[in-house]
Amino acid sequence: MRIRELGHVVLYVTDLKKVADFYKDVLGFQEIARDERTALFSSGRTHHELLLIEIGGVARRKGIEPGLYHIGFKAAESTEELKEVYAHLKEHGVTIVGTADHGVTHSIYILDPDGNELELYADVSSEWKENPKAILRSVSPLNLEA
Repeated sequence: MRIRELGHVVLYVTDLKKVADFYKDVLGFQEIARDERTALFSSGRTHHELLLIEIGGVARRKGIEPGLYHIGFKAAESTEELKEVYAHLKEHGVTIVGTADHGVTHSIYILDPDGNELELYADVSSEWKENPKAILRSVSPLNLEA
């Protein structure tokens, strides 16, 4: 297994408008979508390099605080290759916290030794190039068992 590229960073934020406007207006990120809870940014290299998720009072009471949620790494070129990554992680005793089918990507969520969450994914569709909001599709279960 090897990481092919740093894909994206996901941050929890307290004030979506304020933080999204900062990334867009001050840092010059291209905003591709925003709703009442999330904002996505992309340079066009990939479907998204930055995702902001606003956390409300309930999330904060459950221990979710502003800051890093996870970092996404492209780790495979196909679902079949991602199954090999999944098996490799299991062989090495890595804590796997979940898997997901995001429509344009298939993902494995893991914890590093310090408990930082990482997403290892494969792009499975280029639909995002024509429809940037495709990345916002509902998440479906993904079975990567061989």
